[in-house]
Amino acid sequence: MTDFIEVANVDELAEGELLAVEVDGEPICLSRIEGKICAFTDNCTHISGPISEGELDGFVLTCPWHGAQFDLRTGKVLRGPARQDLMTYPVKVEGKSILLSLPDE
Repeated sequence: MTDFIEVANVDELAEGELLAVEVDGEPICLSRIEGKICAFTDNCTHISGPISEGELDGFVLTCPWHGAQFDLRTGKVLRGPARQDLMTYPVKVEGKSILLSLPDE
């Protein structure tokens, strides 16, 4: 069974915003778009830019350093220079808690 860890409160994450959190030493970014909460690594796969400081347009996130773009629903690269997709994480909401599951090592 996959363990879920509480990482934030839904009140901390406004619609269309990004929220940086750390879970077990891993930098993770949360977003809420159209009511859906997505979780993904907070390091751009190009050269580890802080993706949580990027620009959000719908489900498309642009890295602030070199303009790589990703689809937050899937982590897929939409535009380079990044070539590797963002790692995404399963999320669920229980009450006001945002819960996230990290992959097994």
